[in-house]
Amino acid sequence: MGVQTQVLVSAKWLANMVKCNLVGPRLRILDTSWYLPMMKRDSKKEFAQSHIPGASFFDIDECSDRTSQFDHTLPSEQFFADFVRNLGIGNDTHVIVYDASDFGAFTSTRVWWMFRLFGHLQVSVLNGGFRSWVKQGHPVTGTHSRPEPAYFTATMNRSWVKSFEDIRDNIATQQLQVVDVRPYGRFNGKEPEPREGVQSGHIPGSKCMPFFKFLGDDGMMLSTEELHKFFKNSQVDLKKPICGTCGSGVTACHMVLAAHLCGSPGVPVYVGSWYEWFTKAPPEHVISKVKSKL
Repeated sequence: MGVQTQVLVSAKWLANMVKCNLVGPRLRILDTSWYLPMMKRDSKKEFAQSHIPGASFFDIDECSDRTSQFDHTLPSEQFFADFVRNLGIGNDTHVIVYDASDFGAFTSTRVWWMFRLFGHLQVSVLNGGFRSWVKQGHPVTGTHSRPEPAYFTATMNRSWVKSFEDIRDNIATQQLQVVDVRPYGRFNGKEPEPREGVQSGHIPGSKCMPFFKFLGDDGMMLSTEELHKFFKNSQVDLKKPICGTCGSGVTACHMVLAAHLCGSPGVPVYVGSWYEWFTKAPPEHVISKVKSKL
């Protein structure tokens, strides 16, 4: 698998690994699918019906701090370690993540980022996701066997996580370029948020780079050249500090992955994102073209 793990792997490459029966303690595949209620899809049910052979299901709702009032709050190091070791993942395992979204990638980048955040750098995203896998005619299965637990230790890189206070203070200092990857309508306050009681809008000074625009029409990640152009056209300087945000800290990781591919690894995420910001921020710090915070 090489000394340096590739950030993106192709469906053809993974299909060869599956064909050669290499899925096991040294190579694990995770289906990380998760959907907003408005999408009306059941990720666990879909996984039970059809997934890449050898894959296990990674539930991002379960792998979070369930005591938090906000969605997808990061779990502790010990919780993450226990969670992934029960998926048969050890510290020397190459992990491949994908999801079955129509975009080609939706939640897989979040799990890619989480592994790296907790010190596991041997993780790759299946370029084009399950969509690409199926389109290319690779085998699927509804059969799943639970792997044997492995040994895994986790150490969080806390510099990769930004808090509400960090983003609040940044409004005055402007040391960070805050990049919001929600669609333009939600960013501008013209379209509703998917969570009840949360109004759309954005953090003062933030810029919008919708997550799906990092992907081509085929669901594949844009080329490095195209990604550089997207950052430039969005007035985001990759040579200066950046922080990603979105609704609940999931799709923000598309931007983190894109920056990594462009030679800027380690971009942090405001995990609480808009859900937390809207809940805690004063009305003057909720920018909307429709109306102010109620």
